[in-house]
Amino acid sequence: MLRHAIAPSARYTKASNDVVRHPRLSSDAKILLLYVQGLPDTTTFKPLSELANKLGIKGRAYQKAKQQLVENGYVHEWRSQADGGRWITEQLVANTALTSEQATHVRGTPPPLSLAAAPPSTHFPTVGEPAARTAGGYEPVEDHSDKTTPHPPSEPSEPSEPSEPGGPAGPAGPARPPEPSALSAPPAPERPRPTADATLLARAERVLLSLRHTRRELHLGAREAAQLAVEAVKWLERGLSASDLRQALLAERPKEGVRSAVGFLRYRLAQKLPEPRTTPQFYEPTRPRELIECQAPGDAHTFRPLLDETECTPCRLIAANTMYATSPSPEPDHLPWRERFAQINTTPTTAPGVG
Repeated sequence: MLRHAIAPSARYTKASNDVVRHPRLSSDAKILLLYVQGLPDTTTFKPLSELANKLGIKGRAYQKAKQQLVENGYVHEWRSQADGGRWITEQLVANTALTSEQATHVRGTPPPLSLAAAPPSTHFPTVGEPAARTAGGYEPVEDHSDKTTPHPPSEPSEPSEPSEPGGPAGPAGPARPPEPSALSAPPAPERPRPTADATLLARAERVLLSLRHTRRELHLGAREAAQLAVEAVKWLERGLSASDLRQALLAERPKEGVRSAVGFLRYRLAQKLPEPRTTPQFYEPTRPRELIECQAPGDAHTFRPLLDETECTPCRLIAANTMYATSPSPEPDHLPWRERFAQINTTPTTAPGVG
């Protein structure tokens, strides 16, 4: 290893080899100690944490470096309580390891007394003398408690005593104020009254609560699911199953994500609500037609037509079979090619243009 070192002539700090080669001090502790040692006297009033913050030693790194300096005798602290009751922390940073007695001697003051032995501080009286409270120029605000109340009373007010018979009605007494229990605790929000079957409401609520297992952004609370179940139960009343409802709520995931699970599900329940079931229309057969007489030749008989036919089905079948009963004329026998060729050659031909 080669080494090139030039001793500076100004702006330098003398560092002890005991500090530079200390085996139990980290690099942060050594740099902090050397940095404080080279500061001018005008910066000694700043706490050690603020000085370490300028070096970038913060948080856990500063606590660890300070603990190492305290354990090895390079940093000492004293806490005392001033006359005004405020606590003061004094810090001593030395470039050599000092014991507690040596650090107290360097401080130049006796060690602070414990809290049990500390004498009470002297308090000066407040400026001025106590005087009586002055009142005047204040007009009381009109009391409207008998007209409006923040919350209605929990129990109905008792009826006033009836006036004596024959006498004039007495003046109305003051209204009964609401009970303290009604004013202290706000009434719990009313749960929407179920308008459908309780079984369907429970099924719809279970479907809404199960959505968080597939998509975490659709996590609902128990009260939110109970409010949305009133809208979701309309799907079940229209013949859809719980799986169909769950699939409709999870389908077509928006690209920008879901900001509010309650708003997204309420919108989808209203927009994708299927049409109500219609009662199936049964086919009513037409009234059978009257009997008519068959127009086919033969014995007279009647039948009931389906459309506009004038002959019954058996007569039409007989007519069709009669039509196709006669066999077609037989085709001429097929001649061999030699005989057909000889027949063509023996047939006289007329030349074109000859009369």
